[in-house]
Amino acid sequence: MARRNLALAVATVVALVAVVVLATHHGSGGSHTASSSTTATTADPTGYPGMPAVIDPANIYSEIGPSHLLARVANQPPRVYVPNGASNTVTVIDALTKRVVATVPAGAQPQHVVVSYDLRTLWLLNNQGNSVTPIDPATATFGKPITVDDPYNMYFTPDGASAIVVAEARERLDFRDPHTMALSSSLTVPGCDGINHADYDARGHYALVTCEFAGSIAKIDVQHRTVVGLLDLTKDPVAGQPTPETMVMPDGMKASSMPQDVRTAPDGKHFYVADMLAGGVFYVNGDTFKVERFIPTGIGAHGLTPSRDGSLLYIANRGSTQISGPPHGPGSVSVLDLKTNAVTATWAVPGGGSPDMGNLNASGTELWLSGRYDSEVYVFDTVHGGLMTRIPVGRGPHGLTVWPQAGRYSLGHTGNMR
Repeated sequence: MARRNLALAVATVVALVAVVVLATHHGSGGSHTASSSTTATTADPTGYPGMPAVIDPANIYSEIGPSHLLARVANQPPRVYVPNGASNTVTVIDALTKRVVATVPAGAQPQHVVVSYDLRTLWLLNNQGNSVTPIDPATATFGKPITVDDPYNMYFTPDGASAIVVAEARERLDFRDPHTMALSSSLTVPGCDGINHADYDARGHYALVTCEFAGSIAKIDVQHRTVVGLLDLTKDPVAGQPTPETMVMPDGMKASSMPQDVRTAPDGKHFYVADMLAGGVFYVNGDTFKVERFIPTGIGAHGLTPSRDGSLLYIANRGSTQISGPPHGPGSVSVLDLKTNAVTATWAVPGGGSPDMGNLNASGTELWLSGRYDSEVYVFDTVHGGLMTRIPVGRGPHGLTVWPQAGRYSLGHTGNMR
């Protein structure tokens, strides 16, 4: 949630609509409108060239369980890296003792700590500082910052050949060398104001990217670096979706949908999209680019984390629909059964809180989340359910990552492991 220009977004949406085909489709009890230049991606039908093979087509998360913790990372320091966006620091926590072991100065507005494709580097993204800082997870040491324009978030192509820096304020995806961060090309995504989170289908045919301040999702053919289309989440709510409140943005424009994190379902073709204003997740068929249903979870639905066996999705409900919400709100974590799409449990934060972004430990027994409005980190017990502990950190903690993590490779963010 950084900078944006909604007025520019409106103009670009108008321009985009003039050149795309509008296709109205029906979800469960309603419809959403998708605009696209084609009905399918133009990616290689056999998958993204160079992408590791999908081991289990029925569960793309089959390789992120505890038994798949790579030997070369297993003995690295168990640490949690917390970027404090308002304090311009990173809090480093010993994941075993739950104690803060260091507070490291960062560039302006650090947003996320991203796991590299090869699992050898953690990248600290200094959004307004226009730099990224490499962290060596083997030694827990911070390297020299590298100049990068507007690094809000970062992902990687399915073959690991390029890093994709999400330049939120620019409505742009920048393709860079995954080690040196040298720029190779850029893809502007017109109408995707507040571009921020992404995930891929099973074979890397396409990525879905959320457009927070446009209330939409963009579909991207990453192999050919083209925009396939936009899906408007503000039109005709599907069954089960409450009528969300309308938020007045700082520049006076209004929004009724604010999509946040997005994660792929185990089948590799459906996606879950958290919506902060709607208070739940949209279940989207990525192949057809249609919303199939809406699942209410809680106020300010934001971060999404799949369990290590791919059977559950942990949804962080931030407890507020405001960009800068109050502390001690009704924050919670919803546990979604991915076979039935039913919420089976809700873990409240006693006394209030603001669960945001994070990830699981390697065994999957602990869910670590930043407390965005409360200057703290939460550790939830995923075995017995409920909050284990809370740890004071800097102001405005956001996209924390836990290390080490299980999996063959990372597609980015705080550890979109496959």
